[in-house]
Amino acid sequence: MEAPQFQRLAERDRPVLRFVIDGRACEALAGDTLLTALLTHGRRLRSSDFGDGPRAGFCLMGACQDCWVALDDGTRLRACTSLVTEGMRIVTRSDVDTSVNDLLTDGRRAAPRVPYERAGPSPARIAPSRREGAQRQGCPIMDDRPPIVIGAGPAGCRAAATLAAAGLAPIVIDEASASGGQIYRRAPAGFTRPYRTLYGFDAAKALRLHKAFDGITSSIDYRPDTLVWDLGHGALHCLSGGRSEEVPYRDVILAPGARDRIIPFPGWTLPGIYTLGGAQIALKHQGCAIGGRIVFMGTGPLLYLVAYQYAKAGGGVAAVLDTTPFAAKRRAVPGLLRGGSTFAKGLWYVAALRARGIVMASGIRPVAAEENDGAVSALVYRNAAGRERRLACDAVAFGFGLSSETQLADLAEVPFTFDSVQQQFLPERDIAGRTPVRGVYLAGDGSGIAGADAAELAGERAALALLEDRGHDVDRPRLAALEGALWQIASFRVALEAAFPFPADVAVAMSDETILCRCEGVTAGEFRREARALDADEINRAKAFSRCGMGRCQGRVCGPAAAIVLAAVLKAAPERMGRLRGQPPVKPIPMAAVT
Repeated sequence: MEAPQFQRLAERDRPVLRFVIDGRACEALAGDTLLTALLTHGRRLRSSDFGDGPRAGFCLMGACQDCWVALDDGTRLRACTSLVTEGMRIVTRSDVDTSVNDLLTDGRRAAPRVPYERAGPSPARIAPSRREGAQRQGCPIMDDRPPIVIGAGPAGCRAAATLAAAGLAPIVIDEASASGGQIYRRAPAGFTRPYRTLYGFDAAKALRLHKAFDGITSSIDYRPDTLVWDLGHGALHCLSGGRSEEVPYRDVILAPGARDRIIPFPGWTLPGIYTLGGAQIALKHQGCAIGGRIVFMGTGPLLYLVAYQYAKAGGGVAAVLDTTPFAAKRRAVPGLLRGGSTFAKGLWYVAALRARGIVMASGIRPVAAEENDGAVSALVYRNAAGRERRLACDAVAFGFGLSSETQLADLAEVPFTFDSVQQQFLPERDIAGRTPVRGVYLAGDGSGIAGADAAELAGERAALALLEDRGHDVDRPRLAALEGALWQIASFRVALEAAFPFPADVAVAMSDETILCRCEGVTAGEFRREARALDADEINRAKAFSRCGMGRCQGRVCGPAAAIVLAAVLKAAPERMGRLRGQPPVKPIPMAAVT
């Protein structure tokens, strides 16, 4: 029997559920996602669509779209966001006859199959008549229509609370099943770990945010488990329970959050390799470690936070490898001191890791992940002196900072500009969250990475801007205090980016054999050849020629690195390559929902 990829560290005392994997009866625990259920019994979820080996998920937050699995009736589910249920039958291999095993281990017949949503392809436009109709005629806009908040992380929760306090009843739409966002993600029902264990130094903040939102649910229209897949011209389209609904809006606050920023390296698609955010979700949301001996690699505050969380929970941390040279961090210290407790927490994490005797290195460059029996077995890297080193491991968590989720802002036709500090294109907004598009406001990391504290402040400020634009009286001293705090955090962010710069040289040096786009199986060499041969002078043109960024994730994963690779080919600045344009649906949806 194949060894499991995930290791349970906590939350073991839950009801047992029986399900079937490729005809084999297995057990999971209530509250397990499909991904957890599968990876506590093996090291793979499925085979790549392009024949480049097995896959085992990647981001665990619904961004990469690399964990879709099939039930034995052909129904497809995203494993990281779907819960396992009693009697579920999952097929991960095409050579398995699932009709031969009708019984579970104790002789009981499997429960009847539940009609799960069937996922279809992801064309650039779905149900054009609906969207084009809205463009042609516009949706009826009523002055008393409630404002809409998309996202229920720190920014969305604070925005909703501010609007509710002013007497409005906003519609709050959240793709997750409960409020909190990624950083304050709530544990599933039946999990018992206390807040201090889940959120560490930020336990009090998480508890306050959760209680505040729970306290307003009776006065708002909260819609969890709902995906906004298209937006613009006074209407948004939502998917919930397998059905798509058009919701007209007068004004909307976009608070979609962020995701890990990735640079591919040889072997990064192997089972056992995840984003830093994905590793954190496995631990916080499922009580699991992504492996037994884990290398944490990349740069940014999240690198040290997640490694510390794993070490504290009893996970096997083999090493923490930072691409940023130590000298760069030392130079940034004067600016980092402006971060106060945030900087102090970072120092604590580093000190705690060192005290445990964990290998730590700065200024490294990844070389490759080695494979054994179809999964990662070691990470090879170059140290600051340029010497190759090899670390045996069964898991790698990596990331190079965060990227803003901007697809909905793009569909709302908000203009974008290149941010030289964060090295990414961001939607335009002012300090209050107003965009050049009337009725569209931005808050939180979806408009620029600033962290959870700033997201809360920005959510309140955007809500007050919306109220002000609707003619409500607002507290002027409060506006000034919010804006002052946001400017101060922005100043600290400049120092943080200097301390943990995005290592663009790693993308420039990417070998031709490296898979650049994991959705479409496009290598860096294929991408470079198409760009040169067909004179692709902009990232969307390169996408059309090479299919890089054309898969289910719409370039969320490969896009930032692809732009740098293209810029190197053309000997131009990355900002001249433009950005991958958002397309509806922003994530895969069932065709049946819109036909």
